[in-house]
Amino acid sequence: MNMYQSLRDAMGVAMTKDDTAVVFGEDVAFGGRQRVFNTPLTEQGIAGFAIGLASMGHTAIAEIQFADYIYPAFDQLVNEAAKFRYRSGGRYDVGKLTIRTPSMSVGHGGLYHSQSPEGFFMGAAGLKVVVPRSPIQAKGLLLSSIRDPNPVIFLEPKILYRSSVEQVPIDDFELPIGKAEVLVKGSDVTLLTYGSPSPSEGFLLS
Repeated sequence: MNMYQSLRDAMGVAMTKDDTAVVFGEDVAFGGRQRVFNTPLTEQGIAGFAIGLASMGHTAIAEIQFADYIYPAFDQLVNEAAKFRYRSGGRYDVGKLTIRTPSMSVGHGGLYHSQSPEGFFMGAAGLKVVVPRSPIQAKGLLLSSIRDPNPVIFLEPKILYRSSVEQVPIDDFELPIGKAEVLVKGSDVTLLTYGSPSPSEGFLLS
């Protein structure tokens, strides 16, 4: 599978095993009118709707069409989703909220299709930021994100959608969030990367 296929597979697994799971966003409707549907072109509206669904117990899998357009939703994500549990003293949460969005440069996207906004969200206590580097990671980490008890922003390196291909397990599996994957062990240099730079590591280390 390539990364695009592995992400679709992960969402299929999540929706098959969780009757409360809903997928929505701009141009996402590919089946199941009650559980997969398009939204108006309003990122803050998508985020607000997702927060509301998650607060009522649904598994909300929302998509922002490009990470460059996530900024109108910043207030909803940082001041509402991230602080939902804290401001209620732990009584309520939106842990079933996942925001998916294509991110990072692809080489010809221009200023509105090349941004990497993860740094803006990494300092927001209460949010998790996840960036896969491969199709296997994409499926395993997306399923973990969907099931995590905290709201997650899942940034997908769009240059890897079709360029990265692996033998992805077809069954249900999760990869732990927050645990580093060690590709090569050595004693001289430590190279830390995430997302789209990762496939070039093999060349750099060889």
